[in-house]
Amino acid sequence: MGIPEPHHALPGTALPLPGALLRFAPDFLAAAEADALLHELHAAIPWEQHHVRLFGRTLSAPRLSCWIGDRDAAYTYSRVRFAPRPWPATLAVLRARLETCCAARFNSVLANLYRDGRDAMGWHSDDEPELGAAPLIASLSLGAPRRFLLRARSGATRSTVLTLSHGSLLLMGGACQRLYRHAVPRTRAAVAPRINLTFRWVQPRQR
Repeated sequence: MGIPEPHHALPGTALPLPGALLRFAPDFLAAAEADALLHELHAAIPWEQHHVRLFGRTLSAPRLSCWIGDRDAAYTYSRVRFAPRPWPATLAVLRARLETCCAARFNSVLANLYRDGRDAMGWHSDDEPELGAAPLIASLSLGAPRRFLLRARSGATRSTVLTLSHGSLLLMGGACQRLYRHAVPRTRAAVAPRINLTFRWVQPRQR
């Protein structure tokens, strides 16, 4: 898995990020399609309050989540192993569509529900061993626009800032996870709910 063949036309516009593949398609889904998908997934996905280990403490994640995927696509994050929920029909169709346009395979998706501006995602990299050395991650956003920050892991203080809009697709590949961290910060603004879907390939669990 990883970066598609160079001749394949990936969605969106390439953004400058040294050493990484970063492409952004702000209008990947038409507004009506994104609206319908947002409402359907908000009701259909079995949202859970996940917990993470941070500095020796177990904390509730500031968002709701659901790990979805093929039966053998278990995933370990913050020393917690997540067994995948089965694919809802709508997400299975969307996976096939993304696999075609990205020339890649995805066997899982992490769905995150940001209920309001207090829900957030701290600085991190998707660099778990199951994802491989150079994973391609397709991140689809639905609902309220939120700021997305990228910062070099080498101690840089300046960030690349994107606004992930309703129906947008962000592709991260190459050395993006090895060289950079990313985050969705809190906001005091009154914002509506947002769903983010990050499609990925994890190494199947050995039986």
